[in-house]
Amino acid sequence: MPDLGHTVKDFQYYTWHVTDWKNLERKLTSPEFEAGGWKWRLLLFPFGNFNYDEKSASHIAIYLDFVDSQKTHNDLHICVQFALLLWNPEEPTKFVNNHTYHLFSADELDWGFSKFYNQNKLFIPSDERTRPLIENDVCNITVLVRILENPTEYIGLKNQGTNTFLNSMLQSLYHIKYLRKAVYQIPMEGDNSVRSISSALQRIFYQLNVSDAPVETTELKKFFGWNKFFINDVREFIKILRNDLEDKLKNTIVDGTISKLFAGTIKTCIKCVNVNCESLRIDDYYDIQLDIKGCKNLDDSFMKYIREEILDGDNKYDTEGYGLQVAKKSVIFESFPPVLHLQLNRFEYDIQNNKTVKLNNLYEFPMEIDLQKYLSPDADKSQSYKYLLHGILVRDDDYDWEDRYFAFLRPEKSNRWIKFGDQVTPASINYGYEGLLQSKSAYMLIYIRESSIDEILSPIISEDIPRHLSNLQNGENAVYKQRNEDSKENQQYLQTWIVTEKAVRNHKGIDLVNFENQEYPLSEIPQFEILKEDTYGTFKKLIATNFKIHTDQIRFWTIIKRQNKTIRLHEPINDDYLDKSMEEIRKKITKDNGLKLYMEILGNPINFKKEYLKTGAIVIFIKYFNPDSQSLESLGQLYVQKNCRVGSIFPILCKKKQLPLNTPLNIYEEITPYMIKKIIPKFTFIKSNIQNGDIICFQKALKAKEVNKYTLTGRMNNIPQFYESLLENIIVKFKSKFGYRDPLPEFDLVLNKNMLFEVVVNQVAAHLNIDSSRLLFTLIDSSEKTRELDRTINQTLSEILQFSTDLYYEVLTNLVSI
Repeated sequence: MPDLGHTVKDFQYYTWHVTDWKNLERKLTSPEFEAGGWKWRLLLFPFGNFNYDEKSASHIAIYLDFVDSQKTHNDLHICVQFALLLWNPEEPTKFVNNHTYHLFSADELDWGFSKFYNQNKLFIPSDERTRPLIENDVCNITVLVRILENPTEYIGLKNQGTNTFLNSMLQSLYHIKYLRKAVYQIPMEGDNSVRSISSALQRIFYQLNVSDAPVETTELKKFFGWNKFFINDVREFIKILRNDLEDKLKNTIVDGTISKLFAGTIKTCIKCVNVNCESLRIDDYYDIQLDIKGCKNLDDSFMKYIREEILDGDNKYDTEGYGLQVAKKSVIFESFPPVLHLQLNRFEYDIQNNKTVKLNNLYEFPMEIDLQKYLSPDADKSQSYKYLLHGILVRDDDYDWEDRYFAFLRPEKSNRWIKFGDQVTPASINYGYEGLLQSKSAYMLIYIRESSIDEILSPIISEDIPRHLSNLQNGENAVYKQRNEDSKENQQYLQTWIVTEKAVRNHKGIDLVNFENQEYPLSEIPQFEILKEDTYGTFKKLIATNFKIHTDQIRFWTIIKRQNKTIRLHEPINDDYLDKSMEEIRKKITKDNGLKLYMEILGNPINFKKEYLKTGAIVIFIKYFNPDSQSLESLGQLYVQKNCRVGSIFPILCKKKQLPLNTPLNIYEEITPYMIKKIIPKFTFIKSNIQNGDIICFQKALKAKEVNKYTLTGRMNNIPQFYESLLENIIVKFKSKFGYRDPLPEFDLVLNKNMLFEVVVNQVAAHLNIDSSRLLFTLIDSSEKTRELDRTINQTLSEILQFSTDLYYEVLTNLVSI
């Protein structure tokens, strides 16, 4: 194992003697052993870890597993460097091995290699071995374990499944401390962070500065097509970010920071061979894109970049006055910036196979480089052009977990390298011939001018952090601290949800409200914490104060989940309970840990007992189905007499919807989503088995001609049909393909699975208030492949979204009529 340069707290090794290999189970564990005062074991998948992926099945998998259950807790962080060796006991000097580093935590208790070694090579001599690794079904597996002091104080960014360069690129920018200080100074007063790249970046940088846990990047991703469409375009990402930062830094004390750090100048000269015509242009650049094909190292790439090029054939130079001419083109650098971004062009288009392929050739680059040899003879050479390597950004296609992006950085002016990936770990760098660094996967190099490194990497002090960010963090810390202090007392508190009539009216689907079904939009339900020992009277005063309503005008109803899984009112809580504890009330109603209540607001203070018990009234909830808009509308609650006929409330229902009082109605009870029962108007409520909290749904009775009209247009004409369609609804998440550009980076729509795609397009267009012809959609399947969707495809939404519930939209800005 390479020496990572960090204090070793403990070193142990353990050898597991494995026998009867061909008859082993699919998964087995070694005996336990100790290292660093903790218990460990090995996990072996002798025939491949099928739980990982199908490709791994051809390889054996071995992992180091933390098994000290008594010491597993959220604060567990054990820094471990370990190596795994598999060897033949009869030939111990020949073995296969892999080594790695991992920060073991409560979330990641095992780590290792899903493709440790090819199964087919275990039983044959190879790689200079005279005997196979497994002979007579026997082998040894040894693990070498170093327990290290926590070697890094740096914080990572959460891997949220996007599998792109974003996190590693952000880490590289964050650790240019001069830039970080400038980002902190961007004024954010009145800035809506949801619509600002710079604000999102500022928050990420600040959280990386002060947090003790990995930081999310969700807010920033909304501006970059969710990292799905810039998968290889690092330059485009940096350009967008740079332009936004330059704009936000204008007229501040750090105005010009981006140019100062990253801008150099380059001179392009084009001189015609056969006519007297020459073009000379000097431009700024913020990065340099270098070819690696045909280049062994960085010097080869630079020399290729400034090599004179002949413009001939189809590539002739178009001059003004002379037309197309053969010309010589040369580029030369006039200056280099303090921070130099070198983009290594590892991708080229394969014409024969019509696809982009990655170049994985070994490429060398130095820790130190003098760039003066690539400067124009006329350039200012009064300053040093010696540069030190600061960062290497890598895309590793051979990594166990698909292709992964890492950043190897030297955050300080030292030789200590840190690897920023899913975890932040120490790193050893691969040196090749003559001390040059080597990589098959590096796609970007970051160099810093040696004479500027002290300024660029100078430490962040408290004065560098604006008050509005410090206040934000102090507030968050205070909340966090309070929560920690209260965590021991959580058992003393009762979570209480208050369902208001407004919440009921806003709910457009099945049931009164939606507490937990993620397939539909969740209702916004106010939530309160109250001590379990507090009385109902105390609780009632708290809620009355919060909603600014007189206590006597509030009546609470308990809400329960009936045996048929529906949410309904159960019974009112009368004032006999004013001196009872909230915990007593909860135990009487439910086995749940929380309490769900419906808050009824009364017009006048009343004597509840007399009104309710003497009249024999029940409360029901009313919904109206509109076949024209194909929608269900909640109309709130209604008190009815149990012994009255159902038809007696028809005038009230007509009045609620401003229909003529003699409008014929059809009325149903919503029993469950699958059971919608028609009610006979001449029956009483008690005979119809209607009780407190039940839901009644009504619509205009349609004539045969109207029914036929809705049927011909594919629309639903009655309440049972509509409820059946609700069961086919799903929430579809629409994300802007270029989120930073569009007014709605993300939104949800509730759509029916059986909708044809053209109807979906129209629904989205209506939501965005644009013409549907301006919309394009892209689908990303489970294998990360993109597919543009033709709006005329004869597919339903469920057929399109077989492997995803996300659709990416693009709004066309310029339409050409033909």
